[in-house]
Amino acid sequence: MSSSPSTASKAASTASNASERPFQVPQFTLKDYSSFFTAGALCATLTHGGMTPIDVVKTRIQIDPELKGHSLLSGGRKIVAAEGPAALLTGFGPTAVGYFVQGGAKFAGYELWKKQFVQIAGSQENAVKYRTAIYLGASSVGEFFADILLTPLEATRIRLVSERGYATGLVTGFTRLAREEGVRQLYAGFIPILCKQIPYAIGQFTVNEFCHEAVFRSLTEPKRKALQESRGGMFVVSLGSGIVAGIAAAILSQPADTLLSQINKGHGPKGSMVTRLVTLSKEAGFKGLFAGLGPRMVMTAGLVSGQFLIYGEIKHALGAPPGLEIHKEES
Repeated sequence: MSSSPSTASKAASTASNASERPFQVPQFTLKDYSSFFTAGALCATLTHGGMTPIDVVKTRIQIDPELKGHSLLSGGRKIVAAEGPAALLTGFGPTAVGYFVQGGAKFAGYELWKKQFVQIAGSQENAVKYRTAIYLGASSVGEFFADILLTPLEATRIRLVSERGYATGLVTGFTRLAREEGVRQLYAGFIPILCKQIPYAIGQFTVNEFCHEAVFRSLTEPKRKALQESRGGMFVVSLGSGIVAGIAAAILSQPADTLLSQINKGHGPKGSMVTRLVTLSKEAGFKGLFAGLGPRMVMTAGLVSGQFLIYGEIKHALGAPPGLEIHKEES
């Protein structure tokens, strides 16, 4: 089972001497990238769609004064009591569609840009030496382009969640937002969503890569090989790595996630986006910026671990090649 974008396949053989030399990297085809996109799209839409109730409660805790300070459980109970169970599925349409396109672009983009940066490194030694920069760069650039697709749908989702009765679903909500407030409002959250999603992607991919690396480096070669050939063993590694990566992603992106909810509800002064973000940050304070972190950590731990597991399974089913791996094998 392919458990993460970086699997047990090596980009090149490890150098046997100190001299650096060019090495071969996989030359993925358009079909390969289509498989990466499909796997990423499905894993993201399935996990984000399934987490819609948690995300509704998290968003309401961030923006509704009556729910501030509530836990995930108590907040959910209060929403259901006041608005009915269906309220927990508010925004399901834009969530599913938005993260379908964003997930496909993000995962395929990560595979693409990691390969590009590894080629720029020019040798196996350099790729391993600068692997942290490669992970950071690939996840950031891939996420940037994915967010261009996500931002209008995320704005629609937050408006549906924050304003009960705003519209009946994705199409009517998107249409009303575009008609009444224009393209500018659809992309009002682009800067804060970049501030949220890029740290999220960095936590998701980089921490996951290093968690896998730490596990394999702790094992002898025979045990490492046995683990890589064990579907059950790799499932456990992928699950644990995904949970840790999800927690890191939540912490890194939480302040911007809070600001994004406020921006899309129309809070903050008029003016440039930077001015609005600074003002809202001061008003919220440190504690306010991390409101709802507990529920979000639960959500993202499940999201990230689930995404990597589903991504690997779908890639395997589609016959996609393994991702490019540049882990350091020895301490």
